Amino acid sequence: MGGSFSSLDELGDGYGFRKIRAALGVTAFGVNAIVMPPGFEGFLHYHDTQDELYFVHRGTARFEVDGEERTLGPGSVVHVESTTPRRFSNAGDDDLVVLVVGGSGGYVERDGHLVDPERDLERRKAFS
Repeated sequence: MGGSFSSLDELGDGYGFRKIRAALGVTAFGVNAIVMPPGFEGFLHYHDTQDELYFVHRGTARFEVDGEERTLGPGSVVHVESTTPRRFSNAGDDDLVVLVVGGSGGYVERDGHLVDPERDLERRKAFS
């Protein structure tokens, strides 16, 4: 396959993850979109080896990265190195849509860890 097309609407509905990588046949890196309702607090997490690049597509995101917090709108881009704790949340009154691209020399499978699993594990399962 030389290329593929889709849309976030075709990849799912409601809130949570839109799994882009498998649906489009991407093998070189991980890629998902995440849709959050207004006021949703994200999950503080880090990765073993996978850096992540976040692109705010729609809405207002609040990013917390290594103790620094920023509120960002559409078109904003954030890079976070693998082991650095990070969280993004919906800081606005509308749905938040963020594209997340991750990798370390290619796709590395899922290597993410919650910083506070006891607090976030059940919420995370319901959101996936």
